[in-house]
Amino acid sequence: VQLQASGGGLVQPGGSRRLSCSASGRLFINYTVAWFRQAPGKEREFVSAVKYGVGTTYYDDFVKGRFTISRDNDKKTVYLQMNNLQPEDTAVYYCAAASFLHDDYYNAARWYNFWGQGTQVTVSS
Repeated sequence: VQLQASGGGLVQPGGSRRLSCSASGRLFINYTVAWFRQAPGKEREFVSAVKYGVGTTYYDDFVKGRFTISRDNDKKTVYLQMNNLQPEDTAVYYCAAASFLHDDYYNAARWYNFWGQGTQVTVSS
């Protein structure tokens, strides 16, 4: 499967942005899709994931209540709605996918074998 992330840009603190991760290939419903982000000088970190099939969602603590992940299997697209963005959310956001990923591994980048190219989100006034 090939992934393409889009939707990044410049947003003011407290603002919102929606990222999209569009996939090509077959059986998208079988893939857990996640968002990771990487800020300059920092390690890549897990943000959120949506499980294959039933669509269970997972969030890291720093985005709970602010970010919402969703998927549209017909459109082969996963969305990340980001609200109340803060300067510390500034990063390159990557989407990643893995088929039938075990629940214990959803937040570990090494288990995802398909990655999009990343989209820059900058939160600044």
